[in-house]
Amino acid sequence: MSGQFDAIIIGTGFASAFFLHRYLERGAPNARVLVLEKGEAHSHPWQLANRRAIQTASLREISNQTPDKKWRFSIAFGGGSVCWWACTPRLMPNDFRLHSAYGVGRDWPLSYDDLELYYQRAEELMAVAGPSDRTPFPRSSPYPQPPHEMNEPDRLLAAAYPDGWFVQPSARPSRTIAGERPRCCANAVCSLCPIDSKFTIQNGMRGLFDDPRVTLELGASAQAVDTVGGVAASVSYRSGGRDHTARADLVVLGANALFNPHILMRSGISHPLLGRHLFEQASIDVDVDLDGVTGFGGSTVITGHGYLLYDGEHRRERPAVLIESLNAPFLREERGKWRQRMRLRCIFEDLPRAENRVRLSPARPEAPEIAFEGRSDYVARGRAVLEGELGRVLTPLPVERIEMHREWNPTESHILGTAVMGTVPESSVVDSGLVHHQVRNLLVLGGSAFPTGSPANPTLTIAALSLRSADRLLGSGVG
Repeated sequence: MSGQFDAIIIGTGFASAFFLHRYLERGAPNARVLVLEKGEAHSHPWQLANRRAIQTASLREISNQTPDKKWRFSIAFGGGSVCWWACTPRLMPNDFRLHSAYGVGRDWPLSYDDLELYYQRAEELMAVAGPSDRTPFPRSSPYPQPPHEMNEPDRLLAAAYPDGWFVQPSARPSRTIAGERPRCCANAVCSLCPIDSKFTIQNGMRGLFDDPRVTLELGASAQAVDTVGGVAASVSYRSGGRDHTARADLVVLGANALFNPHILMRSGISHPLLGRHLFEQASIDVDVDLDGVTGFGGSTVITGHGYLLYDGEHRRERPAVLIESLNAPFLREERGKWRQRMRLRCIFEDLPRAENRVRLSPARPEAPEIAFEGRSDYVARGRAVLEGELGRVLTPLPVERIEMHREWNPTESHILGTAVMGTVPESSVVDSGLVHHQVRNLLVLGGSAFPTGSPANPTLTIAALSLRSADRLLGSGVG
C-alpha cells in the first residue's frame, strides 16, 4: 500500500485503538488513515482452539538476552487486549508526582487531574464495572457498570478498612451488555475469556477499523520512520514478502515498549534514554489459610483491591504495594477446610534502571534485543518487610497461617519505559502529549512513555493517555 495519508498508525492494541477512536471522532470526514499491524486477526473461536499460540509466536519476534526474565505480549490484531485480564484501576494522584512527594523516581509531566476525564471516557468505552460509592480514586462520575461481588474475606477486610479495601474495577461486565458482551462468568480463566465477556479491541472497537477512512493492513511489519529535515515523512514496512513505503502527515507509534524504541532506533532517531529504563512491576503470591472463612465465592477472578500498603512516607525507602485477592479455588488439603484459603497477589512498583534496555542487534536487526539486569534495591526492601506488613493488615481475618511464595512471579505482563515522557528534551523522549521532542509530527504512545510504574495495572492509563494525546493534537477537547 503506497500513497499519501493523513496519519499512519502502527499497531492495533490499546494505545493505537483509543487514539484512533478519538482521532476519527474529531477528525475530518475525508481523513485517510493507514493502520499497520504486524500480526493477524484471529477469531475468538480460533483463539480458544489455539490457546497460547499467539504469545508463543510473539516471543519469537524478540531476542531475549536474559531468558530468566520472562515477557508476555501479543503480536496480533488487538495487541495486549488479546491476553489481558481486564483489570482497570486508575493510578493514584501521588503516582504522578513520586519525586516531588517522596524524593525518589521521576515526576510525570502531567497530573492525575489532567487525566481524570480521560480515565472516565476510557472506562465508558470499556464498560468498566466498579464501585462508584466507595473508591480510592477521586472521580467526577460513576462507573458505567456496578461493581462485581466480593468474596467473604474481602467483605471482612472492607468492613475493617473502609478506606483501604475495595472492589477491583474491571472491564469484565457485571451486567450483560445487550447485543455485545455477556456478564463475566467468574471461571478464573481470564487471559483468554471463554465466553468473550471481557473487553478486547476485537469485541469492543473492531468497527473503528471498518471505518471507510481507515485502511488496515495485517501482517505488515513497520521497519522505520523516514524523516526529512526533522519531519516524519513516511513509513517503510514489509508486507507479503515485499517492501513498501507510505507517506503521511502524522506518524503514530502504538506498539509496546519493546517495539516502539526498536522502530525509532532503526529509523536513526536517537536519544540517550531511548530504549533504556525498561521495567515492569514485580509481584509475589501469598496463600492465607483461614479458620472457618471461605476464600472463593466472588463474582469475578479478582475481587478485592487493598491499598493499605500503597501510598505513604514508606515510598521514600520502599515501594508502594497493591494487594489483589484472587477469586479462584486454591484448595487446602485438610478435610473440611478445602476452600478456607485466600490467595493474594502483592504487586510492587519498581524504580526503572538504565541498565535494563532494548537495543539493536547486529546479528538480528529485525528483532529488538532485550537486556534485563534485574530489579531495583527499592523492590528488594519492600519484599523484605512484606510478610510482617501482611500479618498486620490481615488481623481482621481468622488467619491460621500466612505462606509467602519464595519466587517472584515470572512477569506481570506490563512492559513499560524505554521512551520516557518529560518536560524537556534533554531528559525525555516525548512530551506530555506523547509527541516526540525532536520530530514534532511523530507520536510515541503506550507504556513506553511511562516515567515510573506504580503497582496499579497500566492499561486504563495507556488508554486515557491516548485519548488525551489525540485531543491535544486536534486542539481543545475535554482538557
